[in-house]
Amino acid sequence: MEKNSGELRPVLLSEYRPPLFLVAGVELAIDLYDDHALVRARLELYRNPAREGGERPEPLILDGEELELLRINRDGQQLSAESYRLEGSRLVLPDPPARFTLETTARIHPERNTALEGLYRSGTLFCTQCEPEGFRRITWYPDRPDVLAPFTVTISADQQKCPVLLAGGNPGERGKLPAGRHYATFRDPYPKPSYLFAMVAGDLAGIHDCFTTASGRQVALAIYVEHHNRDKCDHAMAALKQAMRWDEETFGLEYDLDHYLIVAVDDFNMGAMENKGLNIFNAAYVLARPESATDDDFERIEAVIAHEYFHNWTGNRVTCRDWFQLSLKEGLTVFRDQLFSQSVHSPGGKRIGDVRLLRDHQFAEDAGPLAHPVRPESYLEINNFYTLTIYEKGAELVRMLHTLLGAERFRRGLKLYLERQDGTAATVEDFLAAMAAAGDRDLDQFKRWYFRPGTPRLQVRDFFEPARGRYRLRVVQNAPPEEALHIPLAVGLLDAAGRELTAALLEVTEVEQEFVFEGMAAKPTPSLLRGFSAPVRLDYPYSDQQLQLLLAHDSDPFTRWEAAQLLNGKLILERAGDQGEPAELPASHAATYRRLLTEAAELAAGKTSPHGTDKTLAALLLTLPSEDYLAEQMELIEVAALHRARQSVRRDLALALAAEWRRLHDAAAPLEPYRYGAEPVGNRRLKNLALDFLLATGEEDNFDLAHQQFRRADNMTDSLAALKGLVHAAAPQAPETLAEFARRWRDQPLVMDKWLAVQATAPYAATLEQVRRLLAHPAFRIDNPNRVRALIGSFAANPVAFHAADGSGYRFLADQILVLDPKNPQVAARLATRLSRWRRYAEPRRGLMRGELARLAAASQLSRDLREVVGKSL
Repeated sequence: MEKNSGELRPVLLSEYRPPLFLVAGVELAIDLYDDHALVRARLELYRNPAREGGERPEPLILDGEELELLRINRDGQQLSAESYRLEGSRLVLPDPPARFTLETTARIHPERNTALEGLYRSGTLFCTQCEPEGFRRITWYPDRPDVLAPFTVTISADQQKCPVLLAGGNPGERGKLPAGRHYATFRDPYPKPSYLFAMVAGDLAGIHDCFTTASGRQVALAIYVEHHNRDKCDHAMAALKQAMRWDEETFGLEYDLDHYLIVAVDDFNMGAMENKGLNIFNAAYVLARPESATDDDFERIEAVIAHEYFHNWTGNRVTCRDWFQLSLKEGLTVFRDQLFSQSVHSPGGKRIGDVRLLRDHQFAEDAGPLAHPVRPESYLEINNFYTLTIYEKGAELVRMLHTLLGAERFRRGLKLYLERQDGTAATVEDFLAAMAAAGDRDLDQFKRWYFRPGTPRLQVRDFFEPARGRYRLRVVQNAPPEEALHIPLAVGLLDAAGRELTAALLEVTEVEQEFVFEGMAAKPTPSLLRGFSAPVRLDYPYSDQQLQLLLAHDSDPFTRWEAAQLLNGKLILERAGDQGEPAELPASHAATYRRLLTEAAELAAGKTSPHGTDKTLAALLLTLPSEDYLAEQMELIEVAALHRARQSVRRDLALALAAEWRRLHDAAAPLEPYRYGAEPVGNRRLKNLALDFLLATGEEDNFDLAHQQFRRADNMTDSLAALKGLVHAAAPQAPETLAEFARRWRDQPLVMDKWLAVQATAPYAATLEQVRRLLAHPAFRIDNPNRVRALIGSFAANPVAFHAADGSGYRFLADQILVLDPKNPQVAARLATRLSRWRRYAEPRRGLMRGELARLAAASQLSRDLREVVGKSL
């Protein structure tokens, strides 16, 4: 797509051509000042042999955006005005020689860059974000991932204002300059695409450590943050070292530079960026202390630190040829960080958490107007391409390969892929070819997963022949024969007492396929899709009795949890369809919960489970299905009815089992100061889940219990659970608790984000007015993505206030999108996706959501990012 025109013309995979010129080396000199920056670039360019022969001469076009050209030389000589032209900001050389050196000097304005792409200011800090196409905002360059070059970077700045100067690669010389300035040089010996360029300059504090690799090399590690955050980095550093060791032990991958640096930035569009040797992070994924970060924050930091580190090989040493291959690095690396987290925490709990994210949100993406394959054929704006489909579904595709090949053959396949493609820009076909060779498998049919949009459906029916002792599973997938997918279906069969009779990995490769099990004395209960072995919607008519059996006895954590979800989901959806008062809670349902609560309380008290259940899994088994997931089961989403139904089931379970919930809460209460680890984290999850159900009773004693927890908590996990519970229950103590929280944390933006989100998600009609007031609160900044996500993004996930029947929630969101779009198109476009699935909602909400999309479409001067989302949604 022409980045400098207003036209939305798609980029097509079919039109891919190798670059006209390649870059042998890059030298950048970046001089930073308060009101501008000067960028001097020296590019050694040569014609790509892959484009030689028989073609008429083509001009060399270098990408650029918002650059002011001050000087241009070729091979040391200043170019005349006739020798080049600027088309928008793009630099065109009509008749370039086969090899030459191009030198340019450009002036840019980081202080005006509110899009947070390229080089920009975050407070007093200069930093960069170049993926996917931000480097063109720094200098003219063939800004595409298949142009790789070694970079040498020299940064200069005022020494007092920017005492720390950092860039990717290994550090070189440093020195002083006149007028109180200084400089530092960095050299990256490994060729990299421009999207992996990074630099930071500012007044930062660093914590330092080192890591000894498997071969005995010493790697210097450092995390740089604002001075007042220096005491919040220990967990991130420990996570980094743990990830480095895990990657060596699991995949044999050793770090390759002498230094590894992380910088935490407050203004950042994404979670983090894997730039070679200098990872730039959203501060939310680095900073953590028990009193200011929750257990979930600690886990996310571990996962994101690991993810960006793992990119060193699956993303940096081997990158993607074009942006259509984005999941080649992101899906593969998400899978690797999932495996890492499973090794650190509850394996079953982590897997269920990944499945919840996929089914609650990616399945919805697959079913909406923004659906696309893991490797699509076209896109309009690349910024909109960083989706759950690319990341989470892409990871599921890699996980299926791991399942089909087995851990050892998968490891060999990854090793072969990295050896073959090291230092290159690869494709999905390259990855699959290496896996096929190492696994001795034909993966041509499996490749279809990458090209097919939507979520496949598997219908499973079973038949038992008593006289022959034969049990048959018939599996049907929703695809024509020529498009049938290769689907790994992990199954187990349980007898009437819950004993496992057999387990198998079935490979579904046909539209309709039958699998036969012999020697069965009676019809078994199937445990289907164990471990969520494929990202599909499963259709099997489980009876309540079968689900109770699986929940009580199955050895697979996912299928136990899924049984609980199906039992709860059936009850909630039935109530959502009822017109009158809901029926009483079935005695069998209460009995099921009583058994689960008894097991959870015993775990909290230190006993072990005969099923191998850990505390995190026990909490998940007791957790009701989310409204997002349940909405996907409805033909048309009736938001208010669904919310009322889920709340009524929650309240009934709370009242019927109040004594059991209180017993669990007390059993899981801490007997020692805060400690982060699997056992204490599991205890807090059980305790705070019990508190949530107790608050659903509406009883004053339970409000007091939550308020006492808030006042006595020595950690943010317990403090925030109590605050959210009181606010969402509209407890009398809620206003004073909110005020006390704000007084304590008003100087810590990341903690105040939690305060904003608690209020924005309160399930009441009056929440919208409170959110409007909070727009003017000192804790909120419209130009900071974290603040926007905390307040406006959280409100857009509020099932009551956002979906108000009068459309006021939709109008508010559209108003904020219009304010944001000129400042930060990426954030505005992400928010607009909340309106994209208007067709799934019942009237009047359907028409009201569409109306706001139409209003956005009619607005003038929309960014390309927002226009694509709105256009596809309509």
